[in-house]
Amino acid sequence: NNGIVVKGGKYMEAISRADTVVFDKTGTLTVSSPKVKDVVAFGNHDPKEMLRLAACLEEHYPHSIASAVVQCAKENGLEHEERHSKVEYVVAHGIVSSVDGKRVLIGSHHFLFDDEKCVIPNGEEDRFNALPDEYSHLYMAIEKTLVAVILIEDPIRKESKKLVHTLHKYGLAHLVMMTGDSERTAKAVASKVGVDTYYSEVLPEDKAKFVVKEKEDGHTVIMVGDGINDALALSEADAAIAISNGAEITREIADITIPADDITKIATLRQLSTGLENRIQSNYRKIMTINSALIALGVLGVLPPSSTAYLHNFSTLALSIYSMSDIQNIH
Repeated sequence: NNGIVVKGGKYMEAISRADTVVFDKTGTLTVSSPKVKDVVAFGNHDPKEMLRLAACLEEHYPHSIASAVVQCAKENGLEHEERHSKVEYVVAHGIVSSVDGKRVLIGSHHFLFDDEKCVIPNGEEDRFNALPDEYSHLYMAIEKTLVAVILIEDPIRKESKKLVHTLHKYGLAHLVMMTGDSERTAKAVASKVGVDTYYSEVLPEDKAKFVVKEKEDGHTVIMVGDGINDALALSEADAAIAISNGAEITREIADITIPADDITKIATLRQLSTGLENRIQSNYRKIMTINSALIALGVLGVLPPSSTAYLHNFSTLALSIYSMSDIQNIH
């Protein structure tokens, strides 16, 4: 009824016991269809040409931000015919290729500036530092010199803040956001959504290590994601939740899939799982009480064996019918 697909009862149990949720940012807490807001060119490069080059590279990468770059180029009538050599995709970092004999990089701040040691053109540091925090930033460099920053409008889902508040209300004390975006962008999103902790510029293995560490510390962990970069962390979680329009490998690995248009279904899932766990425990107590009473009455001679057998079967049938009824809200 809620559009939630669960691959087994043990995952419902894990959801009911969980105290920690790890969220990916892009496509999970933010909308799954980001758009290019602006292209800021550096070093006297033309913004449209930089967008054309970025689209030429990004069309090979199945990611929502890459799709946004390609779509923007298309809307601006920029044909991006193959100009580059073989594309090398560096997981959770970006893309490396060669254009007109020059090495081109496009990806995260960490990839370009920490790993590849790219530099900002002389005299343009102030423009770079003034880039707005409310957008995700996609950086591109040629021969290790920054040539453009593509600003991606990655709006927060309108229901994200409500989801975080509701999960806190339902007893999930530790809500974490992890993203490959810069510190500034991650901080801005985390403050608006209301998560307890956030981590920026993380790699897929960092997400997985965090999940493993939380489990080692005795926590039951839910991981929520939609992209290829989340696959490793999803495989380590006690319960892995994927967004229905996310990457195919993510949906395959995940234990649970929720509708893409309403992530508050995670709260609904917690509600149903807790209700289910409460019902199981309640049924167990009722069965033990009824059977113990029937045995005692039989031993004392108050009831004949035929009556105790009849009452035992009747109570079993009654509890089975009751268990088929809808689980009520647990507000």
